Amino acid sequence: MTRDPALEPLTRSAEDYLKAILALSGEAAVSTTQIAQRLELSPASVSGMIRRLSDQGWLEHVPYRGVVLTDAGRRAALRMVRRHRLIETYLVDRLGFTWDDVHEEAERLEHAVSDQLVDRMAEALGHPRFDPHGDPIPRSDGTMDIPDYVAVPDLVTGEPMILHRVRTGDAERLRYIADAGLVPGAEVMLVSREPFDGPVTVRVGGGERVIAHDLAAMLLCVRE
Repeated sequence: MTRDPALEPLTRSAEDYLKAILALSGEAAVSTTQIAQRLELSPASVSGMIRRLSDQGWLEHVPYRGVVLTDAGRRAALRMVRRHRLIETYLVDRLGFTWDDVHEEAERLEHAVSDQLVDRMAEALGHPRFDPHGDPIPRSDGTMDIPDYVAVPDLVTGEPMILHRVRTGDAERLRYIADAGLVPGAEVMLVSREPFDGPVTVRVGGGERVIAHDLAAMLLCVRE
C-alpha cells in the first residue's frame, strides 16, 4: 500500500530529485537515465531513490516509460522551485549579487529556509512573477504565469521581440550572454540563421551578434 507522503519528511536529496523530475517532465514520464544525467549520478543510485520515493507516494511508475510526479510530488517540487527562484531574486535585488553567481547560493539555501521566511521575502520583493533569469516564480498555491515563449532560433526574421527568459544557470554562459546584451527586457531581432542547427545572427542593442544555435535555443522571447 502506498504511504501518505505527508508522513514522510523529505531529505535534501529527495527534494533535489523531485525538482529535477519536474524540470525534465513537462507532461511526460521521465526515465532513470534522464534523472541520472541531470543530477550527475549513477543510474543504479537513481533507481534506488526512485523506488523509495515511489513507495512514499511522491512518484508513480509509468510502465516502459519512467516515472511521473504524484500530486503530492508536484506540490513539493513546485515548493522547492518557488524557494529557489525567490532566493535568487532576493540575492540580486536586495543583496547586490549578479545573475551569474546566484544559482549555487540558491541551491544551498533553498533546503534551509522556512516557508515563512520565503513568504516574507516574496512580500518584501512585491511578490515578483519572474526571477532575474526570467523564470516564472510559483505562487504559494503552486500556480505561476508562463508566457507564450518563442526561442531565438525560431523567431521570424526581422520581427522585433523582447527577450524574456534565459534558460541556463551556468555562470559562464550567463556572463557571456550578459556581455552580449542578451538580458531579459532587451529587444531582439533575428537577422539570419544557418541551416542544420548552425549559428544564428541577432540584432540587439544596436549591433549584431553571432551566437551558437544551442545557446540561442536557451533564449526565450515574447512579442512586444
